[in-house]
Amino acid sequence: MNIKEKLLEIMGQSDYTPKTAVQLMDIMGIERADKKSFLSVLDAMEREGSIVRTKTKKYGLPKRLGYVTGRFQANAKGFGFIIPDDGSQKDVYVSADDINGAMNGDRVMAKILFSDGDRSREGQIVQILERANERIVGTIEKSQHFAVLVPDDPRLHTTVLIPDDALNGAQDGYKVVIQVTRWPRGRIGAEGRVIEVLGHKDDVGTDILSIIRQYELPEEFPQEVMEEAASVPQAVSQKDMHGREDLRDLHIVTIDGEDAKDLDDAVSISLLPNGHFLLGVHIADVSHYVKEGSALDKEALSRGCSVYPVDRVIPMLPPALSNGICSLNPRVDRLTLSVFMEIDSKGNVVEHRFTTSVIKTCERMTYTDVTKLLTEPDDGLMDRYGYLIDDFKLMEQLRGILRQRRRERGSIDFDIDEAQIKLDLSGKPTDVLLHSRGIADEIIEEFMLVCNETVAEHMFWTQVPFIYRVHEEPDPEKILAFNDFIHNLGYHLKGIGGKIHPKALQDLLNEVKGTEEEAVVNSVLLRSLQRARYDTENIGHFGLAARYYTHFTSPIRRYPDLMIHRIIKDMLYGRLTPKRVEHLAQVLPSIAQQSSQRERVAQQVEWDTEDLKKAEYMMDKIGQTFDGIISGITHYGMYVQLENTIEGLIHVSALDDDYYVYNEKHYCFIGEHTRKIYRLGDKVRVKVAKVDLSTRNIDFVMDEGE
Repeated sequence: MNIKEKLLEIMGQSDYTPKTAVQLMDIMGIERADKKSFLSVLDAMEREGSIVRTKTKKYGLPKRLGYVTGRFQANAKGFGFIIPDDGSQKDVYVSADDINGAMNGDRVMAKILFSDGDRSREGQIVQILERANERIVGTIEKSQHFAVLVPDDPRLHTTVLIPDDALNGAQDGYKVVIQVTRWPRGRIGAEGRVIEVLGHKDDVGTDILSIIRQYELPEEFPQEVMEEAASVPQAVSQKDMHGREDLRDLHIVTIDGEDAKDLDDAVSISLLPNGHFLLGVHIADVSHYVKEGSALDKEALSRGCSVYPVDRVIPMLPPALSNGICSLNPRVDRLTLSVFMEIDSKGNVVEHRFTTSVIKTCERMTYTDVTKLLTEPDDGLMDRYGYLIDDFKLMEQLRGILRQRRRERGSIDFDIDEAQIKLDLSGKPTDVLLHSRGIADEIIEEFMLVCNETVAEHMFWTQVPFIYRVHEEPDPEKILAFNDFIHNLGYHLKGIGGKIHPKALQDLLNEVKGTEEEAVVNSVLLRSLQRARYDTENIGHFGLAARYYTHFTSPIRRYPDLMIHRIIKDMLYGRLTPKRVEHLAQVLPSIAQQSSQRERVAQQVEWDTEDLKKAEYMMDKIGQTFDGIISGITHYGMYVQLENTIEGLIHVSALDDDYYVYNEKHYCFIGEHTRKIYRLGDKVRVKVAKVDLSTRNIDFVMDEGE
């Protein structure tokens, strides 16, 4: 046990009281000659926040002394919350006066000023343990005497002084990346130097590029990675196919969106003599080309997943692999890892097997074309794809069976509207449409779900270290709040007194389907649930009502899938030695955590770029009126979502026909004199009043006819 571990053990004892450095040395039997090195350990532990030094120069654990350490989550209005390192503790509210120079994302230590048991806590930041914003993206605002950076992230509610000799050629109105050279302290603000000029804020592409830089997404691959990718052959050799099952004579197709280039899953289907379906899911064998520990592998783990901003793709793997040899392009040999599942008429997988394989997809199908073939085929489509029509009909039949089986067990199907944003060549949004899901989308969704479940269950029973896709049960408090919300709309959750079952939530979604409030109920429920993540412990997937679930089907664009392929191939080839199992047990927890973190960043980038383009689309709609539905209500106003998913705010001050009072319990505004009520889910007609591209905010007012 080292000195640090011994100190933490001593200070963690129930009868421990804060002690000086000399007293601790005596307890631990440390000689005076070693005092300097001992003090350096104490200093390091204090800097990292694992111990606290009091005003009387005595040491103890933060929690025992009324302190908390954690990540500071700032709000654009100035206040913030500390998310404790110990996830079991409640968040700590920090007022704007008590932030003491901390910035969003910093790891901090705070003294608890007030605590109301488990309900709420308030604190004051006393130490910044780790800075999170060494680089900041923003816009230069230049005056005659000085220049400042206004951060793009509104949670970084401070300007940063940029000396003239640190502008690096940036002018007023330019988007830049700066390196912080001095952190804010007391009344002294932050200072920085420009390290990258992105372009004028109104230049084509600068807006999206700024978001990419804000989240520090790497667009370029390191030289070593590109050299490794260039060395990978772009054709499958006879040597590559050795020992693999040859499936090139099967009818195998990919079904994806029109713009997809990284095709990592393909499917085949047939009817067995016993009337069961034989479903084949064939996934690109990326692990054949990306070796564990290689430069390609390390870069893929660092990125975690591909990211899809509105106007581009930031791939996990270089294009030579993601769009080339790993992509299941039509009518060329490709290496795959296949799962064959025998599925009965009830949707049960009665048999399954894994195999390494070589395939040659016969067509690169799109969701649009397959849906048309199954609903309203024209002569052109039938002439081209008619030989596959029986396969597609079988797929449609199996999709219905699998979907029904999921619904019966209580799997939740959210019907959340997704936006499809059309851009012109200059990156300007020309239209925002609802993305309509067709039969083909559902076919692939059901086939991937049943495949992922089958893989997860098989690997669970092998008791080998593995990565699962888990979704925890919702927080009971959030479900109670959600039940209060739907009660205002005339609905009620069944079984709310005890443990909530996903089937109760799905029953509610079925009940609201087709109603005016359907979109709002779906949206609020989704926000009430936990976020799915990766874990080495199988705790099940609440939303899918699945005991076993993983991600196996997208190794080109998700790192967990790539690692899972390696484990399955180790199993198939007898390579799961005790040494290999021990290695997997050591590395998989950090891989799961890294993958979850990178997934959250990717989602945020995609949301931010969508919000940006939606706001830009509404720029020339000021003064126009639209129908919408009240999608959110807070003390400062109401959010209204238009039919194309664009959302804007009606500030309470804009409700000028009366004085409106916010009723928190019933999620509504009530006019004091007219008694007019605005509730979640109400249909309203609004006018676009203002659009702010810098904050991506859209302001509405009620149409005068309302």
